Amino acid sequence: MSRREELIVGLDIGTTKICVIVAEQTENGIDIVGIGTHPSRGLRKGVVVDIDATVDSIKHAVEEAELMADYEITSVFAGIAGSHIQGFNSHGVVAVKDREVRESDVKRVIDAAKAVAIPMDREVIHVIPQEFIIDDQDGILEPLGMSGVRMEAKIHIVTAAVSSAQNVVKCANKAGLNVMDIVLEPLASAEASLQDDERDLGVCLIDIGGGTTDVAVFADGSIKHTSVLGLGGYHISNDIAVGLRTPFEEAERIKKKFGVAASRFLPSDDVISVPSVGGRRPRQVSRKILCEIIEPRVDEILSLARRSLVTAGMENRIPSGVVLTGGCSALEGLLDLAEEIFEAPVRPGIPTDVGGLQDVVRSPMYATGVGLALFGSAQGRDGRRQSRFRIRDESIFSRVRQRMRDWFYGDFD
Repeated sequence: MSRREELIVGLDIGTTKICVIVAEQTENGIDIVGIGTHPSRGLRKGVVVDIDATVDSIKHAVEEAELMADYEITSVFAGIAGSHIQGFNSHGVVAVKDREVRESDVKRVIDAAKAVAIPMDREVIHVIPQEFIIDDQDGILEPLGMSGVRMEAKIHIVTAAVSSAQNVVKCANKAGLNVMDIVLEPLASAEASLQDDERDLGVCLIDIGGGTTDVAVFADGSIKHTSVLGLGGYHISNDIAVGLRTPFEEAERIKKKFGVAASRFLPSDDVISVPSVGGRRPRQVSRKILCEIIEPRVDEILSLARRSLVTAGMENRIPSGVVLTGGCSALEGLLDLAEEIFEAPVRPGIPTDVGGLQDVVRSPMYATGVGLALFGSAQGRDGRRQSRFRIRDESIFSRVRQRMRDWFYGDFD
């Protein structure tokens, strides 16, 4: 296989599927040149619970992508999700040296905003500037070169459990991959599916994955809120398996082929064949009964997502509406039900502004993988593309301890 160093790889390690997206950097953005997917084994609610099974699934997805792209994959940008993810806003203030904002001033004010107590069992994975305020002038996105004596920064900090982040890196390493960076999956999905005007006006992205549902709110061009719910498409399939007494794999197939988010959106009350467990004969079940099993769980997921917005005070900051991504968002009738619950316009989050195999990835289920590749492309343009996690690298625990030592004994000038 060829070794084209300019290719960027996104690795979406999901609860129900592993997705690998291989992209080539171009003048106009990225072209998708390879895709690999494989059923995920070894994760629960977005968290690794079986390393060997996860590694095996990653290897199968990587091999498929390598064959399509004719490229040997050695490094990836990996996504991370799970109910252990926590996001919060912070604020910092510094005096501007020489009355003109320089890069050192920007770094100092962000460091001041980051100076919050974080437990040792948690790792900061993102520090995202929201806006800068210079001498009471707010709404500044790029402060370099501006004049002033006092600068404030509002930032959004995303943390993850150290053990969960470490296990994601370990699984990729055992599959023979270097992890260039770990990226919060809803941020990656937003990178692929949101438009700039939506980010400016205010929009909520909801990524309904297999084991978790991720919520992210953007307004004024920056992220304002992130949260993770421990429910997803896996729970819908499990409800079907229990309710119809059928194997889980068959429940997943039935959900995709015949499932409707609510019975009032059911086009016709057909009868479907449902395989039984233990070698018993298949049974004939009304499609309406299937919908009555699906509807309460879908309603619960969307209602909890809306409640998270209300709790964060964000329900009135999304005039652009809601964008749904993730494999479960393809469920028939889900968009209509979401519009009723959120009382706002809802659209599917389909990856845009990419070339190559764009027709293949025009599905919400590929939004995270494509977004991870876009994230890697942006790091390359900024000259920051270097591996944070290498094979046989020190553990995240060691890096956290080193960070604390640097904080206590470092030079504060």
